[in-house]
Amino acid sequence: MTHKRIPDLVQITEAQEVTPELRRQLIECWIAVTNAGGAAGFPFPPVEDHDVAPVTDKLLSRLHPQHSRLITARFDDVLAGWVVLNRDPYRLVGHWGTVNHLQAHPEFRGRGVGSALMCELRKIARTELWLEQLHLAARGDEGLEDFYSRLGWREVGRWPGALRLAPNDTRDEVLMLLDPL
Repeated sequence: MTHKRIPDLVQITEAQEVTPELRRQLIECWIAVTNAGGAAGFPFPPVEDHDVAPVTDKLLSRLHPQHSRLITARFDDVLAGWVVLNRDPYRLVGHWGTVNHLQAHPEFRGRGVGSALMCELRKIARTELWLEQLHLAARGDEGLEDFYSRLGWREVGRWPGALRLAPNDTRDEVLMLLDPL
């Protein structure tokens, strides 16, 4: 089997576009990422289907062409990763978006999935949602700041000690900005 160099990227704007198979793959990816130690929204592994499925369903129910997009990366028919872009409908902050849950399935790490998703997300934010900047929060001490910095993001602040993963493992929440798009 030959490996494609670049994943196929697909944008989903409404819950009705998500097939039962894609829903299952999103859940399985989130479980695999979390249980491999990924910082993708569930800080206390291990997680199982009953933990992740309701959160996935809630996330999918919020998809909306003007306010929330899901971007998936696939190699052939296999989900390699995904990310969510949200825009606040409130006019005061409607010029910026928030990035959530970037993840690459552990089997596809090191193949550019995360970078491809973030580049596509940036393009969608700029050309379809007319956003001017993007924000995200990342778990400190995971190397995520370096990853995002390579993609043009910059750290704009921290919430010191905001994330307590264990009694002896407290991390900063790192606030990052991509501006201009």
